[in-house]
Amino acid sequence: MITPIIDLHCHSTISDGLFSPEELVKYAHSKDVQVLALTDHDDIDGLDRAREKASSLGMTFINGVEISVTWQKRTLHIVGLNFDHHNEALATNLTKIRKGRDARAIKIAHGLGMAGIMGALEGARSYCKDGSVGRIHFAQYLAEKGHAKDVKSVFKKFLTPGKPGYVEHVWANLTEAVAWITGAGGVAVIAHPGRYDMGNKLYPKLMNDFKLAGGEAIEVVSGSQDPSQSEYFAKLANEYGLFASCGSDFHGPGISFRQMGQKQTIPSSCRPVWDKWPVIKKLINDDKN
Repeated sequence: MITPIIDLHCHSTISDGLFSPEELVKYAHSKDVQVLALTDHDDIDGLDRAREKASSLGMTFINGVEISVTWQKRTLHIVGLNFDHHNEALATNLTKIRKGRDARAIKIAHGLGMAGIMGALEGARSYCKDGSVGRIHFAQYLAEKGHAKDVKSVFKKFLTPGKPGYVEHVWANLTEAVAWITGAGGVAVIAHPGRYDMGNKLYPKLMNDFKLAGGEAIEVVSGSQDPSQSEYFAKLANEYGLFASCGSDFHGPGISFRQMGQKQTIPSSCRPVWDKWPVIKKLINDDKN
């Protein structure tokens, strides 16, 4: 299916991206992105700023967020799209999650301190411009100080299970997160499913639980999963009656797997999530003409 360049998953400095909301939209525009959703982790504070910039550049902007979820003792991410960002329940619950992030950051810094790396929390905060401190900010600081050759190496060396900076954390449950999104009039999407490495038994269970909770879509195409996985997730989307979404999961040059602006082709067997949104359907039809 040929479409305008649509990116429904990316991050700004409100969470763990390198660009401010305005800079991110401007960058997306320079890469010919026509429809953009800003999906910061557990935070919607950048949406108004991004929307205003997108409007000035003639882009279509979609409200977004990426909510951290614990399911089957695993951390998953659920993207919310096209919701009312003034919804009180959604905003209140996201605030609670961010407080949990702040508590986790203190524990991460303690673990790193026990390994002889002092001042990690302050260092991470120096990279966190607008929102809560996340693992990426610790990784950037540790890479800067030479504890690993780059950000990706820091994660492997310090921030994964069994390493000194890893902290197990319980996030929102799947049913709660989906309910917050749908309660605000939005669409819940399973983000980058290929990253979870669940196998042929757990993936169907996730799809079933997600659908029962009211989830409607899955990222069949994602910048942070293997492109060869798209057909498998397209099959699951169709089997469970889910829409297909796509996004670069762009955080910034040098720390993202995929660049913004690359055409992301959803398999023709799938129903794109934007079929639910008349404004984008019109854009696609105009583009074809």
